[in-house]
Amino acid sequence: MAGHSKWANIKRQKERVDAKKGKTFTKISREIIVAARSGGDPAGNFQLRTAIEKAKAAGIPNDNIDRAIAKGAGTWGGEGNQYEAIRYEGYGPGGVAILVEALTDNRNRTAADLRAAFSKQGGNLGETGCVSWMFDQKGVVRVGGSLDEEALLEASLEGGAESYEISEEEDGPVAEVFAEVTNLQNLSQTLQDSGFEVLESELRWIPNNTVEVTDFDQARSLLKLIDALEDLDDVQNVTPNFEMADEVMSLSIA
Repeated sequence: MAGHSKWANIKRQKERVDAKKGKTFTKISREIIVAARSGGDPAGNFQLRTAIEKAKAAGIPNDNIDRAIAKGAGTWGGEGNQYEAIRYEGYGPGGVAILVEALTDNRNRTAADLRAAFSKQGGNLGETGCVSWMFDQKGVVRVGGSLDEEALLEASLEGGAESYEISEEEDGPVAEVFAEVTNLQNLSQTLQDSGFEVLESELRWIPNNTVEVTDFDQARSLLKLIDALEDLDDVQNVTPNFEMADEVMSLSIA
C-alpha cells in the first residue's frame, strides 16, 4: 500500500492549494450535504461527523458548514441538495486504471465533462465495472501527533484493524490504519479512546495491483489527466493504480 499512500500524500498537499481557490470548500460542502440526509446531528451520524471534521481542517467557516447541514437535512430553502454519489471508471495513458467518485445533480453533464477530460489527455471513460475489480475499498484512519508504535499496534488490533503504515509528512510522522469499511467507525473511536490524535477517518479505494510508470511523457500526461479530472466541480476523488518514483514525479510536475 506504500505507493498508494504516497499518492494520497501528494493529493493532500494539492488540496491545501486548491482550498485557497475554493475548490475544496465546494467538494467538502457537498459531502456534508449528502451525509446530512441521514440525519443532521453529528453525534449520531458518523459520516456527517467526519465530513465536518474535514471541513474544519480545511478552514471552512462554521456558517458554511451549518448551511450545508441544513441543506442536506431539508431545513434550508431551495433545491441545492439533490446530489447523488456516482462512481465512474476509465483508463489513462498506458492503460492505467482510474476510479472517479463524483457527487452530482446532473448525471449527463458530469459524464460529458469526464469523457472530455479523459479524451483530451489520451485516456478514455469506460463502462461500469471495467476497472473497479482492480481496487478494494477500505476504511482508513489517519493518526498524527506522538506515535508510540507499540501502543499503536495494540490499539489497532483492539479496533479490528487489518494493517497500518507510518510515513513522514511535512507536519511530522503520520500513521494510516486500514480496516474493513464496516469497521471504520469502531476503529476510529478505539484509536481516539486510546489517546491517539485522529486526523481524519475516510473511505478510500486502494489498488490491489499497480502499474509502474517510468516514462516521463506518460507520467506528465497522467498527472495532467488527474488534474483535469480533479478540477471538475462534480468530482470528489480520483484514484489511479500507478506507482511513480519520486524523481519521475518531480520532473513530470516541473
